[in-house]
Amino acid sequence: MTFKLETGPQFSDLLEADKEHVKFALQHGATRREVMGWLMASGATVAAAGSIVTGAGEAIAATPKKGGNLLYAASLHGPADTLDPIIFTSGIDYQRGRLHYNGLLRLSPTLEPQAELAEEFEANKDTTEWTFRLRKGVKWHDGSPFTADDVIYSMNRHQGEDSKSNAKGYLTSVQEWVKVDNETVRVKLKYPNADIPALMGIYQFKIVKNGTTEFANPVGTGPYRLEEFKPGVRSIHVRNDDYWGTMPNIDRVEVFAITDGTARLNAVLSGDVHMVVTVDPKTIPQLDASDKADLLSTPSNQWNGICCMKNQLPGSSDDFVLGMKHLPRRERIVKNILRGHGTVGNDHPISNAYPEHCKHLPVRAYDPDKAKFHFKKAGINSAELYVAPVNVGIEETCLLIQREAAKIGFNLKLKKVPNDGYWGAIWLKKPLNVVTWLMRPTAHAMLSVAFAPDAPWNDTRWNNPRMGDLLKMSAGETDPAKREEMFCEMQTLVHNEGGWVIPSHNNYLDGISKKVKGLVKHPIGNTGGYEWPETAWLEG
Repeated sequence: MTFKLETGPQFSDLLEADKEHVKFALQHGATRREVMGWLMASGATVAAAGSIVTGAGEAIAATPKKGGNLLYAASLHGPADTLDPIIFTSGIDYQRGRLHYNGLLRLSPTLEPQAELAEEFEANKDTTEWTFRLRKGVKWHDGSPFTADDVIYSMNRHQGEDSKSNAKGYLTSVQEWVKVDNETVRVKLKYPNADIPALMGIYQFKIVKNGTTEFANPVGTGPYRLEEFKPGVRSIHVRNDDYWGTMPNIDRVEVFAITDGTARLNAVLSGDVHMVVTVDPKTIPQLDASDKADLLSTPSNQWNGICCMKNQLPGSSDDFVLGMKHLPRRERIVKNILRGHGTVGNDHPISNAYPEHCKHLPVRAYDPDKAKFHFKKAGINSAELYVAPVNVGIEETCLLIQREAAKIGFNLKLKKVPNDGYWGAIWLKKPLNVVTWLMRPTAHAMLSVAFAPDAPWNDTRWNNPRMGDLLKMSAGETDPAKREEMFCEMQTLVHNEGGWVIPSHNNYLDGISKKVKGLVKHPIGNTGGYEWPETAWLEG
């Protein structure tokens, strides 16, 4: 059922009388934007600690056990591994960031903002200003107090043309961050943006200590302290016994990568590793038969794709890109390659995991005749695609597309490269390359980070002024009909003109030791959205 939200004094009375009704609304179909609009209409303050929105911590039924050393194996690593949040790029960065730092807010499994370093947040009536009230008594790992100065410094690192931030595209609406007092900060916007609280849960927006410029051994406020960090090798994290939040159960966590998928699976099947990411769907029967590990399959908006860079040949030819988009057998990819653990993609990044998904846009059909027509019109009969096993199914998908291309006389050469160093050496550099993207907390955030004309991670270098205008207009739009129209137009633009071939949206598939308890499914990333450090424990 859907709980009908009201506005004005009725809501204000309800908020004071019974905040559980708002929680009920969220649990029964109300969107975050509806509740936020309701809150703004009444001038209410959101207590992010959970009185308005709640997470899934209650899903943990057993009594946690203390102690143990957990071994966590990612799928990718390299010399570009970092503990500088603003340049986080890969899953291994995100996991280390969650162990070491905190954000202003974090995201629940339903992608609602929850308290972290900020305990409350509120907006003015037109959502052009957001105020965050900070948690008292938080200490950095070196014992110094956390203050508003740390927040201002951290968020300002994302601002300005010279910023190296990979996430500054999310914050194009920001005019400035202002310190109100030691326990309060305010962000002033150039135009309305109702998604600001959700954005604060993004990986790159972790808070660092004021003045930090070196990240070989930085302090954090997170549940684990850093004992060792060697990029491309491993990091070691030990429990922060002075942590302000839920005290971690596990004594020590070691994070590293096993780039070979078979070796990674064998490591969890043998019991040598407790958590591994990116399980190949073909190996699911091995996990099903194991007495040491289980499969964690989490539906999400993540996807595999091919980047045709629009600033150089062959991607600069619109006909070449359209030819590529007509080659995938999308249903076959989901059924046979992903073993049903995913959904069909439509060459844009907004799946039905988002309420803004444009259901009116027909899925592009497999059509070799149209592919042949566009390749001939482009005057291109061969191309080289750089392929690495960056996610499950991507290599098999490229092989399938290669076979379909050969049937129409197009020579798609696959240049296989290793995972190690892929994001630094190949992605954003080679004309045709494979990519995998994790889900972002809102459809607007997903489109902003990848398709805003000046976004650092616009990885096809597609620059469309109309897309930039729509991103700006939709950020503060509260009229459902206008909002739907804008998001459908953006998805249609990417579908028709963008440089991405997106055949599928994949579930996250992780291998988890039966000894690991306390995980919940979270659509934002692998291993429960990387949110396990405060909830997980080891049994046996």
